[in-house]
Formats: sequence, structure tokens, C-alpha cells
Amino acid sequence: MVKKVGLKTTGVRKALLAASMLPMKSSAILPSTITIEKPIGGPKNGGKRILTKIAPPKQKVAKALADKPATKLRSSITPGTVLIVLAGRFRGKRVVFLKQLTSGLLLVTGPYKINGVPLTRISQAFVIATATKVELSGLTIPDALTDAVFKGKKCTKKASFVPKDKASSMDVEETKCAIAPVRREAQKSIDATLTASIKKQPMLASYLRSMFSLSKGEAPHAMCF
Repeated sequence: MVKKVGLKTTGVRKALLAASMLPMKSSAILPSTITIEKPIGGPKNGGKRILTKIAPPKQKVAKALADKPATKLRSSITPGTVLIVLAGRFRGKRVVFLKQLTSGLLLVTGPYKINGVPLTRISQAFVIATATKVELSGLTIPDALTDAVFKGKKCTKKASFVPKDKASSMDVEETKCAIAPVRREAQKSIDATLTASIKKQPMLASYLRSMFSLSKGEAPHAMCF
């Protein structure tokens, strides 16, 4: 026997019927929970008004963030390892790894006096670890050199002064960025120690200055770094 309606439609109808048979709430209680009576001044205003209550918006409770586990450092990256940067501002540069910060990012430097890379942070996903290492004996990294030092760099633009008679459309605004004093002093001390250590190894300074690139037919996955 083929039924006129299917099982799904039958279930929906039964649910609607059961809901309609539930006892209704008293209409006398409903208005008092939604409306409020306010007195109104003036002889011709009736003396009162029935106003709707405005419920304040429900505040969304922020979920407690789960403690993220510390980012695991690759076994091929140790203090003093020379890394090849694959992305970002210093793409193709070779840098020296110093330590891993609390955020999981790597603290690296060129050093700045050798290849122009200052103290900066980079993700280990964008570097290639090489077998070349720099001796870091005698190097002290300040404890104040944390993630907060590299955040909030303030840059201000200052137009260079040009006399009106010599002004041209080629004048460019100068951009100056404020660098934290802790970072500036750490750059000087770390560069001095690293430069002295690099000079002890022949050709290491030239290796750090050279840019990494691939030629036609070279496969990076088949190379040994």
C-alpha cells in the first residue's frame, strides 16, 4: 500500500500537533514582562504611558584561549647556524641564527656590518638550514631582547626642505623609523662579537655577503646545504 505522504511529512505533522496541544501561557502575565508603565506629566496626556522594555544587549563572553604549546625548533637549526632566507625583505640573504624567541620566531642577524641584515625575527618555515656554523663563544644576548622590542616600530614622514625657486616634482619625503635603544645597543655588541668570530674563518665573510640563487637545471631538493 502506497501512503499519501511520506514518513518525514508524517513526523512533522505529529510534532506540530503535539506542540499545539501544549498549555498556552497566560496572556495576563506576558505584557508585564515586556512592557513598563511610565507616568507622563500634563493634563491632556493621560497621566501614563505603556512603554516597551529595552533589554540590554547580551555581552558575549570571550572564550579563554588555550595555552599554545611552544613551537618546536628544527633539529638542524642550532645557535650559530647559517640560514638562507627564502621570503620577505631579506630574501636570498644568509643570516646567523642566535636564539628562538618566546613567540617561536627565530632571532637572526647578518651581521649588519657584513651583509646589511639587522637583528630581526623570521619564521623557521621560511629558512633553509645550512651545515655552516659560526662560533658564538663569548657572545652574550641581552635578556631584554624579546618579541616586544621588535613590535610597534613608529615611522614618521618628514618632508625635506627645498627652496621654492628650486622645488621640483621629484622631491621625496624622508621616512624615519624609531628603533628601540635596547635593540640598537644589542646590534652593536652582537655585531662586534660575530664579526671577530667570522674573520677567524677564511672565506666565511664572503659567503655571508653572497646572495643565494638558483640557476637553470638546479633542483633545491637535490642539494646539500
